[in-house]
Amino acid sequence: MKVNAVLKALSHPIRRDIVSRLRDGALTAGDLADAYAVSKPTMSTHFAALKEADLITAERDGNSIYYHLNVTVAEEALSALMSVLGAGEAKKRRAHNRSRKEATI
Repeated sequence: MKVNAVLKALSHPIRRDIVSRLRDGALTAGDLADAYAVSKPTMSTHFAALKEADLITAERDGNSIYYHLNVTVAEEALSALMSVLGAGEAKKRRAHNRSRKEATI
């Protein structure tokens, strides 16, 4: 997984919203484009950034392109971000401090 590509792709609010919409299932490019007041070339740029980061996949069905969320990449990116932020370590420290406090009572 390319963490930098994922973070760059998620840096734009429209792309974050696209990912959010795709959590509930696949949508066509047209359905997604209708949700935003931007041009079709702009939407193509957003789709390209999300595909470059492997956050979404595209499947052509006749004249329609269906976009799907790549949940595995989204989960890996979240895990990588949490490790950068030290979220797991902070949780361990709080649990350790609680157990030490309870032991002294």
